Amino acid sequence: MSEKIRSSRSSFEGVLLAGVLFLIAIAAMVLAGRRWLPPLASEHGAGIDRLMDYLMVSVGSLFILGHLILGIFIWRFSRQDRVTYRQASPRTERMWALVPALVMTVVAEGGVLVMGLPVWGKLYGRAAPPDAFTVEVTGEQFAWNVRYPGPDGRFGRTDPSLIADDNPLGIDRRDPAARDDIVHLGVVHVPVNRPVRVRLRSKDTLHSFFIPHFRLKQDAVPGMTIEVWFVPTQVGEYEIACAELCGFGHFQMRGLLRVLSPEQFSEWMARQQ
Repeated sequence: MSEKIRSSRSSFEGVLLAGVLFLIAIAAMVLAGRRWLPPLASEHGAGIDRLMDYLMVSVGSLFILGHLILGIFIWRFSRQDRVTYRQASPRTERMWALVPALVMTVVAEGGVLVMGLPVWGKLYGRAAPPDAFTVEVTGEQFAWNVRYPGPDGRFGRTDPSLIADDNPLGIDRRDPAARDDIVHLGVVHVPVNRPVRVRLRSKDTLHSFFIPHFRLKQDAVPGMTIEVWFVPTQVGEYEIACAELCGFGHFQMRGLLRVLSPEQFSEWMARQQ
């Protein structure tokens, strides 16, 4: 009688564990069907979204398949009265070791390269179009300093020795190109449906310029000027976050990107000048 009870308990535990694995797979499918990313507001972001969807489907399918197979094995063999095993041949072991690895490599990594390289090439493989609007964004603990060129279209010279409370970027106002530069704190204004070139800099430590709605993230490195460009497609306000842990006040390093219509942007620039 005790053997029957022990066998029934073992079978019940196996079925229960298999059911838990099945539920994990089902829950993963339900959660994966949700839309986790914020609404898209940039031209290149569509390619990144397609890449993320592909990764979710391919890797998620492998995850779900693994749970289902493991659950089936537990459910099937937990009802045996004694433990048994079968010895596979070395050739079979090599096949089952290499084939899944090759399949995962081709499906996951191959798809990432095919879909991701064109997006990467567009952002970093070629320069921004000649008609791109240029803005300079300089990160510091814990704010974003924004500078626009004036009517001359040129940024003036900067000197770290000139940095002060009323001159956070150290702009040399003796430079003729600097006299019409426009400086703001924490808010970037750009026109819609026009390429925008961002010159990223940092005053102190590593920061990361991150606009989730634009699928844009780029580190700002001290001593370097790194350029990235994008095309905003939706008018509105979007959060700029720092995606690099840059100090104790990292949580408050928040900015805004305001995308304006061409008319609104022209009016805004005229007021600044």
